Amino acid sequence: MRPARADAQTNNQTNTMELADLDLNLLLLFQRLMQERRVATVAEQMNMSQPGVSNALAKLRRLLGDPLFVRAPGGVVPTPYALRLSEPVSQALATLHAALNPLTGFDPLRASRTITIGMTDIGEVVFLPALVERLSREAPGVALNTVRNTSVNLADEMADGRVDLAVGLLPQLKGGFYQRRLFDQRYVCLMRQGHPLEEAPMTLASWREAEHLVVVSAGTGHGQVDEWLKRRGVRRQVRLTVPHFMSVGYILQRTDLIATVPETLAQQLAPLFSLSLRALPINLPSAPIHLLWHSRVQQDEGNRWLRERVIELFADTTARAPRRG
Repeated sequence: MRPARADAQTNNQTNTMELADLDLNLLLLFQRLMQERRVATVAEQMNMSQPGVSNALAKLRRLLGDPLFVRAPGGVVPTPYALRLSEPVSQALATLHAALNPLTGFDPLRASRTITIGMTDIGEVVFLPALVERLSREAPGVALNTVRNTSVNLADEMADGRVDLAVGLLPQLKGGFYQRRLFDQRYVCLMRQGHPLEEAPMTLASWREAEHLVVVSAGTGHGQVDEWLKRRGVRRQVRLTVPHFMSVGYILQRTDLIATVPETLAQQLAPLFSLSLRALPINLPSAPIHLLWHSRVQQDEGNRWLRERVIELFADTTARAPRRG
């Protein structure tokens, strides 16, 4: 078998390193630094002194011909070469760990870990109640943490291991990610019960003339609805604009505004706020909602277990098998 090679550019020269020159512990150190970005934290995790971590990092820098990490406020940041190296190193270590521990399984009843999921505020309403209920029965020691996909660089956070899964319409997650379609998100018109349009024919004219509550969700797939309407010159009377969906139920309950929202969200809000759903008078494109994960956790048994639970709970019967982006 030909030995693998890692290349880096320093002073316009190419350094070639053989695997025989490399200590596996240096790769483990590299992976921890990519995840934590703090020398003191890595030293504690690996039961080393901070000078020991610094010396090991200096050796890895000499071998690879690249600084790898540079000082920054609060810790260190990786160089472009270190970022390119991160995924293949993580995959190699995960493969080696799986090969050396073939009998290690994930026991949800005994597991104790926190899993972070990237999703929107809609996702929290639609997915979390059923998912938390399921985990409380089957994996009581597994805690969930959510982050907004618009508040972080989700691709980098997942590649670095700080976010484990993502759910939603996330076209920015491409190379290096697996995805499983859960369902196609349709859109409906939502209004209070007793609204003048609740029983009246819902025509395009009546829909346009009504006063609208519009959610401007920039950076999410749901923002594509407004872009679609603008491209086709469909104008609405926008009375109120808000930056998220959390206030929609409260506002519609006490006003004559109407809102165009994802159907799954409308089904959750309608009974809570005495709202009515109406079909839209135009054919808006549906949004494919996916479950996504980085290739670095493809073989992680705990991650796989949670993915299977999400698919069982939310995937429609025509959802396709997982594929790599």
